[in-house]
Amino acid sequence: MRLHVIARGKIARSPEADLVARYLKRITWPVVQTELPDTGGTIPVPLTPAREVLLDERGEQLSSEEFAALLGRWRDEGVREARFLIGAADGHGDALRARADLLLGFGPMTWPHLLVRAMLAEQLWRATSILAGHPYHRSG
Repeated sequence: MRLHVIARGKIARSPEADLVARYLKRITWPVVQTELPDTGGTIPVPLTPAREVLLDERGEQLSSEEFAALLGRWRDEGVREARFLIGAADGHGDALRARADLLLGFGPMTWPHLLVRAMLAEQLWRATSILAGHPYHRSG
């Protein structure tokens, strides 16, 4: 299953970009990143079947194990692409939120989109490592 991070705003050269790259290159699953302008732009057509996850402060808060189990279930069900959408400063519109398969939150605090990208990249690495039985994740 391909993991696709679709983010509004440019990350450019920054410590956050280095952190995102560090985690994404560890993932053995196919990973794609797409940057869109803060407004407008075209969201790429998904591989189907696909699942869309919107990062949202009001979203469901999953443990790393629950997140890994969800990705594993989607993979095993034949989902070809899991898409993770990170919005601009004003978040996502109601229409996009309504059609999402999951609203995912990293807690009730508001996080800058650059940090959300880094946290998402780390959680994708952690989830895929859990599914592979890699010792990176230590529960409890």
